[in-house]
Amino acid sequence: MNVKIEKPEKNVVKLEITVDSQVFDECMDKAFMRNKSRFNVPGFRKGKAPRSLVERYYGEQVLYEDAINFAAGDAYNKAIDEHDLEPVDRPEIDIIQIGSGKDFIFTATVTVKPEVELGQYKGLEVQKEEVKVTEEDVNAELNRIAERNAKLVSVEDRPVQSGDMVNIDYEGSIDGVAFEGGSAKGYNLVIGSNTFIPGFEDQLIGFNLNDEKDIQVKFPEDYHNKDLAGKDATFRVKVNEIKVKQLPEINDEFAGDVSEFDTLEEFRQDLMKKLTQKAQEAADRKFEDEVVKKATDNATCDIPDVMVERRLDEMMRQFDMTLRYQGLDLQTYLQIMGMDAAKFRSEYRESALRDVKTQLVIEKIAETEGIDATAEEFAEEVAKMAERYKQPVEEMKKHLHEEDIEYIKNSIINRKTVAMLVENTKA
Repeated sequence: MNVKIEKPEKNVVKLEITVDSQVFDECMDKAFMRNKSRFNVPGFRKGKAPRSLVERYYGEQVLYEDAINFAAGDAYNKAIDEHDLEPVDRPEIDIIQIGSGKDFIFTATVTVKPEVELGQYKGLEVQKEEVKVTEEDVNAELNRIAERNAKLVSVEDRPVQSGDMVNIDYEGSIDGVAFEGGSAKGYNLVIGSNTFIPGFEDQLIGFNLNDEKDIQVKFPEDYHNKDLAGKDATFRVKVNEIKVKQLPEINDEFAGDVSEFDTLEEFRQDLMKKLTQKAQEAADRKFEDEVVKKATDNATCDIPDVMVERRLDEMMRQFDMTLRYQGLDLQTYLQIMGMDAAKFRSEYRESALRDVKTQLVIEKIAETEGIDATAEEFAEEVAKMAERYKQPVEEMKKHLHEEDIEYIKNSIINRKTVAMLVENTKA
């Protein structure tokens, strides 16, 4: 096999690969063996004709597709390994020469991982946020816990107020005609939550129990349903129930109900400790992010579009998965937000570009510093995974594919590299 390399443009490599005629003939044999059962040559039972007769009857081109796949795939992978290239996309294959008794020659044009020119990444100066949790913070956390443990109590002796939860029936219409999705019965709505379009919730303030009245609203111009956007609507609303949130008194009894402590003072001390730890972890993460950002900003790299597009693909998959846990999917979300996939990608493109550059810079720093994942670190990581999934370690190892092993090692290297950067930063 012979390989010639050209670089027609930045981050693009063109390989001209020559496969020996004998090797290509062996690939033609493999292609014939894979497909021989399909061939029907007069004088032979189906699939029993020799290759020479099949080629004479059908033309040798009938075997080219599989033969090319066998020959080009293997030769391309060898060329990539031999020349230490790191493709980030699939190659574009063009056939230069093919035929019986001839060397098989083809070109493979592929985008490769860009070179990163590192700037300063050691001795960076980044301000570290000072952590200070106050008694006011503890009080705020106690109030949040009280909110989570509040009871909803029905009221009958006063009209609806802001903050109440009301159970309503409603039916919307435009010019006297009901519209799809504009009605419901027994709907629970918190007044002031801005769940409904502007003006709807405000007009319910003052309604009494069992009141049934019309309210007038206007759909926003940018409303996600274009058929309703900007239109005036009337909603017939009936109030079935009014509930008010009743907060528990924050005292020793409250502490005993919501925690493992008997007194409020003990609970406050524990909250202070946990809030401080949480704030410290957040400050550490923010400091770490700033360090990585500074090291990334100091580096230069011409990132191929294909890498950004792939990151966008990944972001969309992750976002879709998150939405599905909430009972939605990406397509529905985009419709609600009045946008399409192209707009989504446009809005997240800068973030994707930043992610790609950050990863490339971390990889380059790790390579420069000789940071790697040791066997002990890998074993420890697998043990943690086994514990997390409640599996024996050996069983977990059996289910690890090559890409899983690579992912685990890269994760370890990334963590160690970031830790090195933080350790060498002046706070």
